[in-house]
Amino acid sequence: MKQNAVLLYSLILDDRIELVLVTNHGLPIHRSVPINKTQLKNAIIEFKVALTYPRKTISYEIAQTAGQQLYKLLIEPLDKELFLAQTKTIIYAPDGLLRYIPIAALYDGKKWLIERFNINNITAASLTNFNSEPLGKLRVLAAAFSQGNYKFIVGSREFRLSGLKFAGQEVETLAKMIPNTTKLLNEAFNWNEIISRVNKYNILHFATHADFVNGQPEDSFILFGDGSRLTLREITNLSLPNIDLAVLSACRTGVGGILEDGSEILGLGYQMQRAGVKTSLASLWQVDDLGTQVLMINFYRALKIGNITKAEALRKAQLALINGNINEEEAKRLRHPYYLAPFILIGDGL
Repeated sequence: MKQNAVLLYSLILDDRIELVLVTNHGLPIHRSVPINKTQLKNAIIEFKVALTYPRKTISYEIAQTAGQQLYKLLIEPLDKELFLAQTKTIIYAPDGLLRYIPIAALYDGKKWLIERFNINNITAASLTNFNSEPLGKLRVLAAAFSQGNYKFIVGSREFRLSGLKFAGQEVETLAKMIPNTTKLLNEAFNWNEIISRVNKYNILHFATHADFVNGQPEDSFILFGDGSRLTLREITNLSLPNIDLAVLSACRTGVGGILEDGSEILGLGYQMQRAGVKTSLASLWQVDDLGTQVLMINFYRALKIGNITKAEALRKAQLALINGNINEEEAKRLRHPYYLAPFILIGDGL
């Protein structure tokens, strides 16, 4: 692992959480945190609700209280060790229900965890190279579904999806910001255009709808601008060896509607890695259109500077929302973790 990065494993047992911290110095550090599964599930549900259903009158107290409860379980037992390791990046391997929450939004009583550390999730260490180099020249294939309406059925569910107003603006802004960007909008955002171009780029950016299909995970999909869909089943058959980063600027790119064992959360990132993608940026809950646009533009702005890891770039974008370093009238609203914390890096963010 790179200097100042640590690997944090969490393992849920019947009566406790086992934490394992691996640093570049010494033996792995173990901590046992007593809590039964029911108590843990309730804490996770409380935190998830606080993050995903912000009140009309923005209040941070509910999210902070719920975030601090989980902070005391997952981070506080290792606070001293994180300090001694001079930690800058936490590579996080969550277990079970813990996959449903972004640790970036844990709260220590004064700060969100993302204000202290870069955060990078992993699916399996065997698929992740911890010693890769930062992105070089950015070459982006950016696609958006911003106009139109589609209706279709998957399993027992009917979907009615409309174009995302800010998705087109997001891609247009990205194209102006990064010269080596090809944009595909609406009907031009289709399978033939994507597959014929994709391996000429190192970043794949989709600003569109996506959803996890409960009971039929293989049919979970990313919606293309022409109304066709890329399913989880089809992702497993792709070959994307040149893609350093796949950005899924979309709704529900990896989460089911009910709390089970959390195995589906990292499934999309895992399949992307199996297809050759080094890192995925995906969302844990249905994402606000404007909030996503602001976060993404700040993320790419940081990447463009160069000599920066993907995890550092995401943190800079999240801090821009927290600190109000954005030219948006709704800056105060966008500081809530509902907007800054849904996106997680899966894979090689270093």
